[in-house]
Amino acid sequence: MKFSSPLRHPPRVPRVEKPLAEGRFHLDDGRRLGYAEFGDPTGAVVLWFHGTLGARRQFPVLGRRAAEYLGLRVIVVERPGTGLSDSHRYSAVTDWVADMGHVADTLDAKRIGVVGLSGGGAYALACGALPPMVDRVAAVGVLDGTVPAVGPEVTDGGVTDVARRFNPVITQLRRPLAVLSTVLLAPLIPFAHYAYGVYASMWPEDDQRVLNDPEIEAIFVDDMVNAFRGRCLAMVDDARLLGRDWGFRLADVKVPVRWWHGESDHVVPIAGVRAAVSRLQDGELTVRSESHLGGFAKIDEVLEHLRGYL
Repeated sequence: MKFSSPLRHPPRVPRVEKPLAEGRFHLDDGRRLGYAEFGDPTGAVVLWFHGTLGARRQFPVLGRRAAEYLGLRVIVVERPGTGLSDSHRYSAVTDWVADMGHVADTLDAKRIGVVGLSGGGAYALACGALPPMVDRVAAVGVLDGTVPAVGPEVTDGGVTDVARRFNPVITQLRRPLAVLSTVLLAPLIPFAHYAYGVYASMWPEDDQRVLNDPEIEAIFVDDMVNAFRGRCLAMVDDARLLGRDWGFRLADVKVPVRWWHGESDHVVPIAGVRAAVSRLQDGELTVRSESHLGGFAKIDEVLEHLRGYL
C-alpha cells in the first residue's frame, strides 16, 4: 500500500466570498488606501476598520448579509502597508482621521457610522473625537477593541501593555521587524490549513469555536496573504501606534459609542475595557461570555445598532 503524505495534497482552504467591489482610494498626497465594499451600494455608509492582523475582506458572511438586509454600504478600509494600501508611517493613531476625511469626501458621505474591530478600535474612536470626521460620524461601534497603553487614561491593556514595553524597539526596528515577520511566516502559506490549525489550537475554547468555522479560516488566511504583500508593515505599525499615546483622549470622543467585549478576553482584559468605557462621554458596554474573537458572531447586532443612527 502506498502512503501519501497529507502535505503532498493539502486540503483546499475555502475561498473568501468576493466583495461587492474593491479597489483603492487615492489621497491628495499620492498615497492609496485599499478597500472592499459590501451590502447595499446606495445605502448609508459604515466605515469598518479591520483588526491586527487584518485586511479588506475581514468581514464575514453574517455581516455581508446583514448589511444587505439593513440597507448599509459597508466599506472596509485597509490601513497603510497591507493589501492594496501603500506603506506609510503614521506618527500617531490620529493621523488616520485625516485620511478618513478624504475617504468620506470621495464617498460623498455626510453622515457615517464607524466600527473598529480589535486593533481597529482605536482608529474608530479617533474618528469620533477629531475633525474632519467628528462632525460626520453619527456613532461608533467597537468590537473587542484595545485600550490606551500610555497617558492619563492608561488601563490594564493586556496586549497593548506588551506593545508599550517594546515600543522603542518596534519604532527603531520597524522595517527589519516587518521583513523578519515576513521571512518567518511566508513559508507557511503553502501549508496554511495546517498552520491555521496550530494557531487555532492555541486560543481558548470559545475562540476555537469561532476559528473552526471554515469561512473564518478563509478570511484569516486571506488576511495573512494581504499582510505579506506589504511585508507585514501594517502589523508592525499597529503594534507601534497602539503602544504609544494615541494622540487623543477617550474623554474627547463626542459621539455615542457602543463597545462589545468578551468577559473572558485574554488579549484585552475586560477590567481595562470597563475603565476605558467609563471615560467616554457617551459610552455603553455590552459584555459577552466569550473571549476575544466572539465579536465575529455579533456583527449583525453591531450593524443593526448603527443603522438606528443613520
